[in-house]
Amino acid sequence: MRNPGSRPSRRKSLVRRTHRVSGPILAGALLALPGFAAAEELRSYAVTGDAIPTSLTGAPGDAARGRALAVARTSTCILCHSGPFPEEKFQGDLAPSLAGAGSRWSEGQLRLRLVDASRLNAATIMPSYYRIDGLHRVGTAWRGKPILSAGQIEDMVAYLATLRE
Repeated sequence: MRNPGSRPSRRKSLVRRTHRVSGPILAGALLALPGFAAAEELRSYAVTGDAIPTSLTGAPGDAARGRALAVARTSTCILCHSGPFPEEKFQGDLAPSLAGAGSRWSEGQLRLRLVDASRLNAATIMPSYYRIDGLHRVGTAWRGKPILSAGQIEDMVAYLATLRE
């Protein structure tokens, strides 16, 4: 029995409402950060087995720029992954370490994991960095834009391929 003059608990409805909007807000916040790709026409690519064997840009990426992207909080890599980044105090532990990624996967396999990891594991929590179709709950301002550009994908592939140990 409730006390006269008291209001019914709104906690459950607020929790439900907060849960419903937190996903799109988080996704929107990540996409709004500097370093994310501006709207560009997606370049076509072909998936062969578990890889995208050819460069999205037709040219190799820059490993130094790829490393800068990997450690930038805006690209979200080290929010989930750890790696050979001694200068970064806080690194993720939700996903595999990036150390040795170049020994575990070919450039084509790395490329597919960045472009659309869900093609390899439908239940992955890793974002599809170069995909715009079939996504749900994407904020209006971010629809039709990949998280990373084709050039940034190639820079990341170039850097991750250097991680041999």
